[in-house]
Amino acid sequence: MTTLQLNADIYHNLAILSEDKALLDKAAKYIRRLTKQVTDDPTCMTKEEFFARIDEAEKGPTYRMLPNETLDGMLKRLGYV
Repeated sequence: MTTLQLNADIYHNLAILSEDKALLDKAAKYIRRLTKQVTDDPTCMTKEEFFARIDEAEKGPTYRMLPNETLDGMLKRLGYV
């Protein structure tokens, strides 16, 4: 199911719940809990924060794998393992 289909499904179901205030309150409370989980996730960031981190990372040193070198081999060569 695409994001657009999911969005339409959510709005359709909310329209059904809107006739019952108690059910709508429960749905709103649940959505707030879901939203809090997302905002508490330290890996979540805005688009601007994401690109700022990339810009910052590009300033640092870069490393390349040698031909036929494994990732483990590169990490050992660089002293990370």
